[in-house]
Parts: sequence; C-alpha cells; structure tokens
Amino acid sequence: MSTTLDTTPELEALAQARQAAAASGLTYAGGVTPQLAWRLFDTGQAVLVDVRSAEERKFVGHVPGSVHIAWATGTSLTRNPRFVRELEAKLGKEQPVLLLCRSGKRSVVAAEAAAAAGLHNVFNVLEGFEGEIDANQHRGGSDGWRFHDLPWVQD
Repeated sequence: MSTTLDTTPELEALAQARQAAAASGLTYAGGVTPQLAWRLFDTGQAVLVDVRSAEERKFVGHVPGSVHIAWATGTSLTRNPRFVRELEAKLGKEQPVLLLCRSGKRSVVAAEAAAAAGLHNVFNVLEGFEGEIDANQHRGGSDGWRFHDLPWVQD
C-alpha cells in the first residue's frame, strides 16, 4: 500500500465522511465527530467555524481559535443573509471547513446552504458544542464537544 505525503488518517476520515454523505443523499460534504473535528482543526488540516450566535459563544463557551460566522443572530436567531458570502470571503472555496453549532442541526442547514453556493468542502460537526437535549431538558450529558472534553473556553 502506498501513501502520499498529503494523506493523513484525518483526511482519509474526511473522504469517508464525504462518501457516506453521498451514499445517504446529503447535499453537503458530510458529518464528522467532534473528536475528528478537533484533530483536523488542531493539526491545521481544516478550519473550525462556529455558526452559533455571538450570545451563545459568549455565555456558553467556544473553541479557542475557531472562526465565528453566525448562521443566525440575536436572541431571536434571525437568519444571517450574508452567511455564505462571509464564509467564502474568509476561507475561500477549497479549504476543508467544519461547521459547529449547539447541537449539530443549524450547522447542517448552514452546510447545505454553503454546498448550494458551490462550497463543496464544508462538513457538519455532529453533536454540536452542547449536544442533544435529554429527557430532563438538559444538554451535554451524553454527547457534544464539551461532553467529549475537547478544548473550549468561556468569556
């Protein structure tokens, strides 16, 4: 088996995510686990973009060094009509981008919008920053970036 210098286990995992997404009929590049997202981001192989509102980042926490481009803004989460333009202006079209939101749902919609605009290297971070809401209406008890004890800070 031969390998190239620019192939890493993380990039192989991104290729697998893309294949799984295509097989499932997703319109965007696919989803990655928080752990894979961290490895890709930490090694400079992808950019992590937090699509949550500025309020969520400030009061809930965020990943140090992540780029912030809100999918929606304010407490009413009004859709940011410039999201895709801002994403492309800051990062270009070719660089692998990992979108992170609260639970992994908003980032899917953002990834679909990016793909529809021609950005085909945009992935969703599964589980989001806080994870899914549980039966007690709490987040972070079973999944999410913080649950997996990945790096984050709070203002």
